[in-house]
Amino acid sequence: MSAAKKIKDVVFATGRRKTSVARVRVKKGTGKIIVNDKPVEEYFPAGNYVMIIRQPLEAISFANDSDILVNVYGGGLSGQAGAIRHGIARAFDLIDENNHPALKANKFLTRDPRMVERKKYGQKKARRRFQFSKR
Repeated sequence: MSAAKKIKDVVFATGRRKTSVARVRVKKGTGKIIVNDKPVEEYFPAGNYVMIIRQPLEAISFANDSDILVNVYGGGLSGQAGAIRHGIARAFDLIDENNHPALKANKFLTRDPRMVERKKYGQKKARRRFQFSKR
């Protein structure tokens, strides 16, 4: 199954970051961004996350002629914002192939592979060891 597909006038795309998954739908509208049935400014009260989400739209000179509906789950706010950015970039890449060079140059189409390293047995955390005492 592809990460992005087009059905009639609606484009579906999936974005991922850390443990967050964002399902993005883009359809004709007035430029609203709705995240989990809330406006994006209400879902992300800190402005830096809204800025992250709008980055691919600024790269392609978004004309506010489409509504973006997002369902996001998993992880925290930072991972969710990154997942939404990835999904929006994939959706607009599918809508118009002229968007591809700008999105690719800014690395919005690349899935960030960094994940939290797992905790190992016999240690406090992933890399932190218990204190060693020689005597």
